[in-house]
Amino acid sequence: MQIKRIHHVAYRCKDAKQTVEWYGKYLNMDFQLAIAEDNVPSTGAADPYMHIFLDAGMGNVLAFFELPTQAPMGRDQNTPAWVQHLALEVDSMDAMLATKERLQADGIEVIGPTDHTIFKSIYFFDPNGHRLELSVNTGTPEMMKKLDDVKWDMLNEWAQTRKAPKHAAWMHSPAEAKKNY
Repeated sequence: MQIKRIHHVAYRCKDAKQTVEWYGKYLNMDFQLAIAEDNVPSTGAADPYMHIFLDAGMGNVLAFFELPTQAPMGRDQNTPAWVQHLALEVDSMDAMLATKERLQADGIEVIGPTDHTIFKSIYFFDPNGHRLELSVNTGTPEMMKKLDDVKWDMLNEWAQTRKAPKHAAWMHSPAEAKKNY
């Protein structure tokens, strides 16, 4: 079997209508589809829901469930808020910075741009508390090859030591990255 692509990724939301409007306004995602049921098709459980689908570009779909009869949504308290996030690629720094300005103009806190050497990103939260990242790729083919060459060594070292391997430390030193590429 070969996976063709991700069909959709689904998260929970507090308010389906608000979520559709927010993602349309700030991320230009079109509302594609709504499905509502009183029972979960896969389990048969009585659990009414609204399931919404948004166009995330190039065949990618971001979906949400509003679950009005469930306890209020939360997050994994044992995982830092910066870990679980959805990273979305945009085509230019100008597009990313324009989105940052729109978000901030409406009082939404934005971190960045953060320079990750092979991409630059901004970070913010949607109205449901999900962390989002907008990224612009900046890596060269040489940088990507260098990272590809060490990925298994890094993973194997991590598996044994649970300490950050230094094979790609050049990424965290912008001056070093610019000097070598």
